[in-house]
Amino acid sequence: MADQPQTIVEPALPQDKPMGSRNEINIRSAFPASPIYKNELTDTIIKKKFQNEVLDTTVVNGHGLNSFNTEFRDAPDLKDVETGGGGLPASPYGPNLTSPGPGSINPADMPPFTGDLPNIEDNVEFGTGLPSSTSPSKTSSPIAKQSILEGYISGRSYQGSDGKA
Repeated sequence: MADQPQTIVEPALPQDKPMGSRNEINIRSAFPASPIYKNELTDTIIKKKFQNEVLDTTVVNGHGLNSFNTEFRDAPDLKDVETGGGGLPASPYGPNLTSPGPGSINPADMPPFTGDLPNIEDNVEFGTGLPSSTSPSKTSSPIAKQSILEGYISGRSYQGSDGKA
């Protein structure tokens, strides 16, 4: 999480700030039926709902995909990615750059890309972490094991993702 506490629904109580601070008595009086003040909506409830309905779920019929799982399961091993023509990628790291040909917009008509593709092992990225050639099948499991809403490690996706133990 962020180094400073973030407001979800439970605001921090004012700390001796007379100018511009909230008046808790007036707010509760103005909104007595608020689910926040009836304890029907708390930070814990929101975090649990987000974890269950956003991070640990399978989205069905969402944004052009039949379904996808947000739990980092079934991640591909890049060495097993099929490449070539007919709508397949040119490499596990990038799309097929060819055109289906005159008069066609059908990806099945795309020939394999025959141009030069960069060697991913030579591609040195800026920053720290595992190399870009690291397969999602290796990195997804450690990400899935952590609770996304608690205990972030500064500068890393998970313990060891910076290439160090």
